[in-house]
Amino acid sequence: MSDTYTNLDYAASTPMRPEAIRAQLDYDASEIAGANPNSLHSLGRKAAQVLESCRRVVARSFGSRVRASEVLFCGGGTEANVLALIGLAEAARAADRRRDRVVVSAIEHDSILDNLPQLRALGFTVDTVKPNRRGYVEPSELEALMGPDVALVSVMFANNETGVIQPVRALSDVAHAHGAVYHADAVQGWLHVPFDVADLAVDALSIAGHKVGGPVGIGALYLKGRTPIRPRSLGGGQERGLRPGTQDLRAIVGLAAAADALMPHVAEHVSVLRPLADNLYDRLCSNSRVHATMGDWADSDRLPGIVSIYVEGIDSEELILKLDGLGFAVSAASACSSGSMDASHVLRAMGVPREDALGSLRISFDDRVDPAALDRFVEAFFEVVHDARP
Repeated sequence: MSDTYTNLDYAASTPMRPEAIRAQLDYDASEIAGANPNSLHSLGRKAAQVLESCRRVVARSFGSRVRASEVLFCGGGTEANVLALIGLAEAARAADRRRDRVVVSAIEHDSILDNLPQLRALGFTVDTVKPNRRGYVEPSELEALMGPDVALVSVMFANNETGVIQPVRALSDVAHAHGAVYHADAVQGWLHVPFDVADLAVDALSIAGHKVGGPVGIGALYLKGRTPIRPRSLGGGQERGLRPGTQDLRAIVGLAAAADALMPHVAEHVSVLRPLADNLYDRLCSNSRVHATMGDWADSDRLPGIVSIYVEGIDSEELILKLDGLGFAVSAASACSSGSMDASHVLRAMGVPREDALGSLRISFDDRVDPAALDRFVEAFFEVVHDARP
């Protein structure tokens, strides 16, 4: 392994930010460390005040008009997605027995797709809508699947492999026109590009702390006021009875600190990172064997810190391991499914041939990236590609 090692797999997880680390250390040194925010004594009440302060911070990150009561803390993005997927569908069907169908995109994260059998076991029919070759779901394709029996539409904000941003407002308008509720997995997009849930017109939206420099194991679900939802588990009244169990206040403090540090700078970070990603695409795709997964990357609405390519004639596993040996961490797809080195379900749904999809590579970073490290990565990448001639 190289003497210097560079992590370019930030879409999988990120190092904690100094603000989050300091916030947790301050919590550890405080009198409320370990106190239950649901207790009635003075320490419990102080902990509850801190909890609600953090909830207000996270609410502001979703939009200026979001109320703290519309934020539910969860154990990560996966739990938030599952709560939304099943809880929203069941509540919609309880209100109208005709609504026994759910529509999701074919490029969702495994935390959505792997839970579709649960929906079917509960009596729902599930339809999947495919993206176009550029990686986003067209509203007309969703419209073709809609009807009065649809309870829920779940299409992510931005794809975790390609970084392509979905036309969420147009998609949510389609869902609402048919009386369905709309959920967006925004685990990758939150605090990486500006958005407001009011402008997106979503009913629910999931986020995770470790994608933005917060702690692992903490996330949240934005749930628009008066949106019916059923809990996935019972055992206490915490989080409005929707996520039972004592809140991990230490993790929540770290999440809120990371969000508070990032919120004022999201647009600034986009302006810095997008040229870096554009330059990376331009240089990598100058090789005739290297292609952007969404085709014309320059005309694609995408997250600024994800570069998604495939290389003809080289498998992802070989690329990843050889780049690892040269001092760079990258991935082929979602880290949650990286145990399987089969072709990415996202790229296959986009129409990328399996042989090409097997050579996919995701390079991801945030505002903390060293531009010089990207230059070194390009050199290492071409060394690998040159040595692995088809």
